[in-house]
Amino acid sequence: MDFLVIDDDKTFRDATCLLIDGDGHYAEGAGSGEAGLMELKEGKFDSVLLDLNLGPENGLDVLEQILKRQPNLPVIIFTAQGSVKNAVEAMRRGAVDFLEKPFTREQFHLVLARVQRFYQLKQNIERLEREVQYSNAQSPEILLDSDAPVMREVMDTLLRAAKTPASILILGESGTGKSVVARAVHQQSHLADRPFITVSCPSLSKELLESELFGHVKGAFTGALRDHWGKVKAAAGGTLFLDEIGDLPAEIQPKLLRLLQEREYERVGENITRQAEVRVIAATSRDLKLRVAEGVFREDLFFRLNVITAEMPPLRRREGDLMRFAEHYFQHFARLCGRHLDGFSEAASAAIRGHSWPGNLRELRNAIERAVIMAKGNKIGLEDLPVELRGQAVAGAASANGSLQVGSLVSLEKLEEAHLRKILERTSNLAEAAQVLGIDQATLYRKRKKIGLE
Repeated sequence: MDFLVIDDDKTFRDATCLLIDGDGHYAEGAGSGEAGLMELKEGKFDSVLLDLNLGPENGLDVLEQILKRQPNLPVIIFTAQGSVKNAVEAMRRGAVDFLEKPFTREQFHLVLARVQRFYQLKQNIERLEREVQYSNAQSPEILLDSDAPVMREVMDTLLRAAKTPASILILGESGTGKSVVARAVHQQSHLADRPFITVSCPSLSKELLESELFGHVKGAFTGALRDHWGKVKAAAGGTLFLDEIGDLPAEIQPKLLRLLQEREYERVGENITRQAEVRVIAATSRDLKLRVAEGVFREDLFFRLNVITAEMPPLRRREGDLMRFAEHYFQHFARLCGRHLDGFSEAASAAIRGHSWPGNLRELRNAIERAVIMAKGNKIGLEDLPVELRGQAVAGAASANGSLQVGSLVSLEKLEEAHLRKILERTSNLAEAAQVLGIDQATLYRKRKKIGLE
């Protein structure tokens, strides 16, 4: 936890900060109410320790300003002997506890334990709110409940591994629901009541990503105005989900390997080794074996992550699930948008079934959301779907033998898929097909795998 100590007595303030640091937390000191309010404006704290006697300032007025800005921030009051009446008044105004000066280490620990329970309760409420919001938007139950044998096998593997502390690696194309599955694994594990923290590996520069993961100390780099605990600390006792780990910068990979093997890490700019109690789930749409061969991903890190591996099947391999998912998204967005529609027309259903869905669940979700918004009649028609679905349906209807022609109203991806299938049918091996197509065999292998030709 991060504490702000507001007290005009520097000796007492510094001693309190040392006591907090010694218990494995972080403390920042402020010598006046004004300075404390400025610290709260610039940084994020989990609790404030406030002295009621701040010289010319009234601690009760400072308390009021703190709670006006952050109503749910727990504030502990320091009060001198003989002024417990003021502390009671402070608690009536919103403080959560008080400590009478001078206090012992044991007294401080008792108050700290109460604040930690308060903090844990707040975190649990926030987690439940996030899960409700996430569930309303994603409905993971419907997405994971599958009639496809390949998906059932994946979920059986993952849910059996969920009860163990083993690291899990989830592979699969973009949009196949890897993050949904990762959260489901967490919810089915022994850590379900603990934090689930996500880090998107490609979203930040390597410097910022290292700080985001492990945290930093004040002054570690330009802009580091105060100490910061990273996502590893935030996930303590729970699950750390590393999304798109195939894009993890090479400089951070050995530090992640150390976290996985030794359960140790250091904040940026600090030499103190800290323990990490987290379960790691990683996901990527990259071919990690190829990344290892190319020298951009450490082989030892790959092997350490590759304890339990599952590959999410693309939507085109879950034909039995496709219309069920489409119907689920239709009902969700119709309710969200206040539209009273009667489902899909036959032409729209045929177009949905005929599309290859290279963007998988994400593409399907976006297409149905657009269709619900754009629908002119009482059903979603072909004209309400995205142009790539309409063009593919028109081309399919116009072609008697079902083959695609150059100039058909289809996406380049669909045309490429048809061409690849024809070349693979007419050549005797991958080497010959790659030579005809003018690409290397590794590229052809990936493209072949993507369209479901194993």
